[in-house]
Amino acid sequence: MTRIAPRSYPFRTAEMLRQQGVHPVLARLYAARGLTDARELSSELTALINPSGLLHVDAAASYLADAIDAGKKLVIVADYDCDGATACAVALRGLRALGARVDYIVPNRFEYGYGLTPEIVELTVREKSPDVIVTVDNGIASIDGVEEAKRRGIDVVVTDHHLPGDRLPDARVIVNPNQPSCGFPSKNLAGVGVMFYVLLALRAELRKRGRFDAQNQPKLDALLDLVALGTVADVVKLDGNNRILVAQGLKRMRAGRMQPGIAALFRAAGREARRATPFDLGFALGPRLNAAGRLADMSLGIECLTTDDEGRAWAIAQQLDTINRERRDIEAGMQDTALTLLDSFEPRTRNTISVFDDSWHQGVIGIVASRLKDKFYRPTITFAPGGEGLIKGSGRSIAGFHLRDALDLVSKHAPSVIHKFGGHAMAAGLTIRAEAFDAFAEAFEAVGQEWLTESQLERIIETDGPLEEAYFTPQFIELIDGQVWGQGFSPPVFCDEFRVLNQRILKEKHLKLTLEKGGRRFDAIWFGHIDDLPERAMVAYRLDANEYNGAVRVQLLVEHAQPA
Repeated sequence: MTRIAPRSYPFRTAEMLRQQGVHPVLARLYAARGLTDARELSSELTALINPSGLLHVDAAASYLADAIDAGKKLVIVADYDCDGATACAVALRGLRALGARVDYIVPNRFEYGYGLTPEIVELTVREKSPDVIVTVDNGIASIDGVEEAKRRGIDVVVTDHHLPGDRLPDARVIVNPNQPSCGFPSKNLAGVGVMFYVLLALRAELRKRGRFDAQNQPKLDALLDLVALGTVADVVKLDGNNRILVAQGLKRMRAGRMQPGIAALFRAAGREARRATPFDLGFALGPRLNAAGRLADMSLGIECLTTDDEGRAWAIAQQLDTINRERRDIEAGMQDTALTLLDSFEPRTRNTISVFDDSWHQGVIGIVASRLKDKFYRPTITFAPGGEGLIKGSGRSIAGFHLRDALDLVSKHAPSVIHKFGGHAMAAGLTIRAEAFDAFAEAFEAVGQEWLTESQLERIIETDGPLEEAYFTPQFIELIDGQVWGQGFSPPVFCDEFRVLNQRILKEKHLKLTLEKGGRRFDAIWFGHIDDLPERAMVAYRLDANEYNGAVRVQLLVEHAQPA
């Protein structure tokens, strides 16, 4: 089901990049990822796409400037994941700096579900008395919620990045790079990126009105640590524009110029901000914030990101770390149950996975779906009880299978099965009636059988080929770690043939290896794998600098291995 394949690259492009001053290894890595000009590597803010290209962003800026001038109360309605939390924090900090009266509300996912629903509008009116509602990382599908707000005399400004349905909500303004007729070159902005762009446009509008000049205007680049965290954690494609946002955020973190909450999350995760990487954001900080939305209340995460009190930020970060540990324990139990339920699963005859257990936690099913998708390499949806005879599902997909479109097709083929759904190509959520689970599973499998070919169901580990011996150094690893890698701009994975000199199992779940190539020995570890390797193996690996007792040694992190 898994094989290693080399990633091709245009040699002439790599040579041209090298001649433009790019490191020779980086030149071929970049060429393999579609870069053609060293100028595309610029991480300066001046290289960002201009906000004016974002449809309706100027109208949103003008409307919000009027609202600020009129002293209206703005209330942010946020989503309960890391992108939603960072987008809310960016909105609160940015709008306050620009003179707005602003508050926020974040729905409890278990009581209210996702988006600006009529129930959330009613709750927002009752608790916050808004004049204007601004959605962040949600709203593009909130047709009923926007109607309810209008009925109550409240304008809605939607800022979102999710794919729209057939109808758009009748909001005052919608800013979303993925809405029809928007020509913004980067369709990959996260929710936090969209909100940051709205603030840039709003600041420009307020400058035009004489509120600020270029010298005394609020410094919105101070928000880029939040933008970077939300962008990486939401696993959006790191195109050139997103790489600039992430690079600038990482630069601030490494220099120690970040929000107290971000600094506290680094400390709670045992990571060093001065060496911050996208990996830290996606796998250390992001999960701790997400844990609040999964098991508790994301307002805790938002407070962590918006407080200027370092002591309070540290107290919340410790709380989030505890919640994340609890999440991991729940996840481990759910995974064990899922693997038991899938004991007879036969990948050769099934193209999708749908699995439900009435003991599962609604906030953790997305992670379990992701783990099962990784294990079986099949589009996977896991379900947990949703109350009132409903079950809620969270899905993760594989390359070439657009999950939201697949659910749309299921809803057309079996209109009585799905209560509601939404999402992206690679991740989606839905609600169905509990008794419809079997019907849904079969309808979803039918789409999988129709859409997926045998070759698509084979996991390909793309590699960048062999690495010259001269680059197995801590200095080269530092160079690699200094770049911005992530979704759609994958970190380097090298591949070569090694002799396996020694192998042993660590903690009953990891394979520790001593490998040899060209007379040189390398330490290596394959996390989550315990099966022995043959004497000669083709190994796909990432480079890692392993620091122990003050000494730094190069270690290979094995992604996959197969007989040579």
